[in-house]
Amino acid sequence: MDKNDLTQGSILKKLGLFFFPILFGMLFQQLYNTVDAVIVGKCVGPAALAAVGGSPAVIVNLVIGFFAGLASGASVIISQYFGCRDRERLLQAEHTILLFCLVIGLLLTALGLVSASWSLRLVKTPEDILADSARYLRIYYVGAAPLLLFNIGSGVLRAVGDSRHPLVFLGVCCALNIALDLLFVAGLSMGVAGAAWATVISQSVSAVLVLGHLHHADPLLRLDFSRLRIYPAALRRILYIGVPAGLQSAMYSVSNLIIQAAVNALGTTVVAAWTAVSKYDGLYWVVSNSFGAAICTFVGQNYGAGLFDRMKKGIRQWLLVALGTSVAISALLIGFSDLGFRLFTDDPAVIREASAMLWYFVPFYFIWSFIEVISNSLRGAGDSFRPMLIILCGVCLLRIVYIAFVIPQWHTVLSVSLSYPISWALTALVFTVYYLRGTWLTRLRAHESN
Repeated sequence: MDKNDLTQGSILKKLGLFFFPILFGMLFQQLYNTVDAVIVGKCVGPAALAAVGGSPAVIVNLVIGFFAGLASGASVIISQYFGCRDRERLLQAEHTILLFCLVIGLLLTALGLVSASWSLRLVKTPEDILADSARYLRIYYVGAAPLLLFNIGSGVLRAVGDSRHPLVFLGVCCALNIALDLLFVAGLSMGVAGAAWATVISQSVSAVLVLGHLHHADPLLRLDFSRLRIYPAALRRILYIGVPAGLQSAMYSVSNLIIQAAVNALGTTVVAAWTAVSKYDGLYWVVSNSFGAAICTFVGQNYGAGLFDRMKKGIRQWLLVALGTSVAISALLIGFSDLGFRLFTDDPAVIREASAMLWYFVPFYFIWSFIEVISNSLRGAGDSFRPMLIILCGVCLLRIVYIAFVIPQWHTVLSVSLSYPISWALTALVFTVYYLRGTWLTRLRAHESN
């Protein structure tokens, strides 16, 4: 496990070697999500594209994202236990969260099957795509348990510095998903249902792969199915960190649901364009999330080892790298936008709308780097509640107020889109001030000593 230890050696070199497998893995994940949209948009049409990538995608991000965020609490404490070499508590956390995710996933499947249509109507999904959206959402919920198990299994591996194996498993998942998309949608004309089943099957295979690897892993984190149980102390600490992280993820999705409802009211063409933009600019969010995942594990391991100066130095260096990368990706997205949108649709009206939308928030992505790096650094150290409050006020509540008061007076694509950079700027400012004050670290160290 020494090669996965982020508490030693060159900070940027170690972070870079850890970061790139995470990045490529998330790119694979984004690729198979994008392939759904490309094949459906090309083979079925703009309405089907809106049905796959509009309201269902936002609802899935809300529900699955909350529990994935909750499970991330396990990744944080596992990275801290790895940093201080506490094998027994590491294994207790691992077995607790895997069983917890299995139970939650099965409950989500049951709930999702009966609530799909209601939730879609709640966000004002256009009637002409409601049936296809509900069909896609119900099938997607069938794979809730495998999806959560794969995410937390990969999180366990990354927590101990292994980002290579999750990359391999995602590569297999991506290739299988593309093949099944071509078979079900293009070959068998199964429409949006085919895209959903392709995703469920590929995610199930990836879950089996990651659990099998954990079962044969190094003794430090080996999965023993006979030990699958809820360890109360481990669950309490996981929930202490994970619930705020899950709520933070849910808040992003709640605000996006509200924005999606405002977009839905502008018609199917705008919904399809919004979907195309969300898939196309997904490249940035994959990179950004990879930066966050890398710094979270780095901070967790170094905090657990008591290397606070190394931890803070790594945060500063990683933020500068994230800022430069954000600017470069924004330029690429704008420069290749016309070609990129034509991957999803040939409809000129959709392409025209999407091209206009892109300019409203892509140039401001660099602001998000402050939120991504600082919030994940704080969570890696175990400070999860206060960052959640900052997100609640700066992202969720601010966007709700904006949509409630601005949109009725100025209901256009531009006005809806501007809610993003405005909320990013204010939230980034608060996060930066909070981090630089340093009281969070003093409080955490005092808590650990008690």
